[in-house]
Order: sequence, then structure tokens, then C-alpha cells
Amino acid sequence: MGDSGDFLERLLEEPGPSGFEARPAKTWRDEARTFAAKVWSDVHGNSFAEVGEGRKPRVMLAGHVDEIGLQVTHIDEKGYLYVDAIGGWDPQVIVGQRVRVLGRSGDVPGVVGKTPIHLLKPDDRKKVSEIHDLWVDLGAASADEVRALGVRVGDPLVLASGFLRLAGDRIASRAIDNRVGAYVVLEALRMLADKPPRNAGVVAVATVQEEIGYTGGGARSSAFSLDPDVAIVVDVTFSTDVPDAKKKELGDHALGGGPVLTRGSSTHPLVFDRLVDVAEKEGIPYSIQAAPRASRTDADGIFLVRSGIPTGLVSVPNRYMHSPNEMVAEEDLARCARLLAGFARSLAPKDSFVQG
Repeated sequence: MGDSGDFLERLLEEPGPSGFEARPAKTWRDEARTFAAKVWSDVHGNSFAEVGEGRKPRVMLAGHVDEIGLQVTHIDEKGYLYVDAIGGWDPQVIVGQRVRVLGRSGDVPGVVGKTPIHLLKPDDRKKVSEIHDLWVDLGAASADEVRALGVRVGDPLVLASGFLRLAGDRIASRAIDNRVGAYVVLEALRMLADKPPRNAGVVAVATVQEEIGYTGGGARSSAFSLDPDVAIVVDVTFSTDVPDAKKKELGDHALGGGPVLTRGSSTHPLVFDRLVDVAEKEGIPYSIQAAPRASRTDADGIFLVRSGIPTGLVSVPNRYMHSPNEMVAEEDLARCARLLAGFARSLAPKDSFVQG
């Protein structure tokens, strides 16, 4: 996409669970500095990049840079680590995985341990594993040896699964939810730096703590500080082009099918309509997703900030959500970036999202 080179791969490779996003956030800001007029961060760890400072309307493009992970809760005398979840995990995904512990002296490799099937009673073999039934083995023989490796209670972990190119334009990795959202908003800003909007000023934001953002996370604080006239959130949603997908509940969304535009909940109907108009004008395929309750994205943390921010939600179809092998199509990322850039270019100073 554009001049982004290997930016997507570098961004996905950096570990950054919720609350510990410093490394991918720095990668994002470093890339932004190659073309954005202004780049900064805030006390919560949100990262910002701007084109068209002082212009109106002011557009916020938000994608969260954090990922799900694990955190060390206890180190026993034999050097085994016990962990709890950062974000929503299916514990079965963790069994048998390799991990990277983000210690103070650098990343430390480890493996997830579990009682072998041969040693389980027949009834226990049928039970699902819980996170508290698992442990992490660094190969250390004692707690002192673990401390010598620079690992302590509270350190975060990620699964050690990296960037992988598959057939066609498909890519797989951990952290696609939602590092690709942070990627897309910056790629849209890159397009706008190359061909600026006639009127709008645009700020791309790599938000933090969405996966644990029960109070709005970094999306809420960043939206409050920016006070934008309109906001577009980019996240991932369930791709339903897989076996046993529940299309009646989730809709019909496929890898390579283009952006998914959300209606309802925290999204604004006039923003949705504008996104549809831009997609159709630009020849960008899209699908629509209903959100009768919470969207479970940064949009929920933005739309009620201050006196209300008209907010749209654009999602990338994603297979195998919250696993070490999430999968998206690069073409969908490019289309989402084009849609956001087109939305910003479509705005005029007198445009209003007030209904009625």
C-alpha cells in the first residue's frame, strides 16, 4: 500500500498487550513522522499524527494498537510462571503455545505447560483447560533464575506467532485485532498527506487499552482531547466465509469483500450514509453489519464524549478472532484506507451531522 513498505509486518511483529503498548506505538509514530505534519503522544500512551492542523471540519480516525495477551501473576520456587488473561481468550488456544515474556532486560522465550494427556484421568481428558490450569516454563530451575532473566510478577506475555503470508493476498498473525486498524488509519493519513483534503484537517490515532477498555479506554481520553467534529473508528469484525458461520446473527462478510460498515448502537446514521456514498462513488465494495447493542469497539468510547461526537465504524473482515493466527486480506486494508481518505476529502466546512 503506497509507500508503506514493510510497515504492516513491523507493526504486527511488535508485542503490545493492553496496558503495555509502548513498542508498537513507537513503531507507529516513527512511521507517521515520515510524512505527517505533526506527531505526538499522551499520558495514556495514545499516539497521534495530523495533516491539516487548524482546518475544519476536524476528523478523528481511530484504530487501537493493543492486542490481547497474558500477564504473570506468580512465580513459584521452581521457576514456573502462572498467568492471567489480558483481554478475552479462549484458553484452548493457549495450550501448547510458545510465548514471549516482555521482561525488563528484553524478551524471554517460554512454552505453555499442561499435564500430558497420558496422565489425565478419562473424565479429565474431556474437560476444557482453564488459564489457571496452565503454566509457563522458561526452562529456568528456580525463582532466582527467573529473576536473573529479568522476569518478574506483572510482566506481560504474547504468544510467539509472527507474521505469515498465505495464498493470494491473505496474511495471518497474532495482533491483527486490531493492529491493522491502527495501520489503516495511518495509511489513510498517508494518502491525505499526498493529496490533502480541500477543507478537512485529519488526525489519525493509535488508541490503547481497547481490549480491556470497559470505561472507554484510550479512545475516550483521546477523543476528549481532540474534540473532533466527526470520528471514524477502524476495527475488525467476524468474517463469516468459514464453516459453520452464523450469518443470521453476524451478517455476510468475506475476506476480500471490502469494508464492513456498521449501523446502529454507537454509530451515527448520517456518518454511515456518507461512508456508503463515498464507497459507491469510489467503487469500493462493502457489506453492512447491524449493531443493535454495543459495537464492542472504540466507537463505544467515543460517541458520547463531551456533547456527543458523530461516529462511524468501518471494520475489516477477520478470520479466527482472538487467536495467534488471525487472518485478513491486504486488499481489504487498502480499501478501508481509501474509504477513510475519500470520506475526509468529501467534507465541507458547513457540513453538519445534526439530525432533523
